[in-house]
Amino acid sequence: MKVHHSITDYKNNSQSVITIGTFDGVHIGHREILKKLTSEAEKLNLESVILTFFPHPRMVLQKESNIKLINTIDERVSIFSKTELDHLIIHPFTKEFANLSAEAFVKNILVESLNVKKIIIGYDHRFGKNRSANIDDLKKFGKLYHFEVQEISAQELDDVAVSSTKIRKALDRGDVETANNYLSYPFMLNGTIVKGKGIGKTINFPTANLHIEESYKLIPKNGVYVVKAVIENEEVFGIMSIGTNPTVGGKNRTIETYFLDFEKDLYGKKITVEMLSKIREEATFDSLESLQFAIKNDEAFARKYIAGYDE
Repeated sequence: MKVHHSITDYKNNSQSVITIGTFDGVHIGHREILKKLTSEAEKLNLESVILTFFPHPRMVLQKESNIKLINTIDERVSIFSKTELDHLIIHPFTKEFANLSAEAFVKNILVESLNVKKIIIGYDHRFGKNRSANIDDLKKFGKLYHFEVQEISAQELDDVAVSSTKIRKALDRGDVETANNYLSYPFMLNGTIVKGKGIGKTINFPTANLHIEESYKLIPKNGVYVVKAVIENEEVFGIMSIGTNPTVGGKNRTIETYFLDFEKDLYGKKITVEMLSKIREEATFDSLESLQFAIKNDEAFARKYIAGYDE
């Protein structure tokens, strides 16, 4: 798969089969649309292309929007790279781009830049300035500029919307197993390991403090989770705590992981942590000894879970 960071970066004389969308999560509902796209492209011997946008249009057009996304843009690229897609175009979304007329979008972008032969798009798709044009307009443009429009049914789009909603709701309540079932892969957090307060080390559970740069990334509910990471080609399991460390009077939300049977220095390293299962809710303990005892129980839970993980 080739990644293009704007429409002008896409230099390809081959005709294409295109779909357009944010594809947040690239979950099971999205996978059906992807299959449709890649199989059509293969059947017609054309290039398969997804046109997506970053920032998310709501971040640009609704400044007060506090939108949280299942994936960062880098995570989405990584997931798409594991599919049969030929090209992913991530076009910068701006107010100027949003002001393109419907015909300018079709003529300049779809036809002249992307050489569209077929577009696979939702029945409720709207485009052009103020989202003024609909799929019927697109079909008229298709006749004018000689490309085919294939409609994604209400049922298929409903499946996509339901999956996205269920994933977000599951993560909001800490149910990562349900979220992972809808995603068809483990929900992930990507970040850099930074120095924390070092409290874990004082109770013999040293933790790696994960800093996530993207403020729009959805973070699951505070609690304790079983997680997995690949660090320097080694698969490592751990216990992640998301929360404010109320036992020691913490105020800021942190993401800390105690990696099992692993002692390497991780400061400054970028890592991906996959979330597998919730152990318990965040809790306030009356002493560090009580916290230490709870973490030992968390570790026992995690080791039992891990023992059956690959069975």
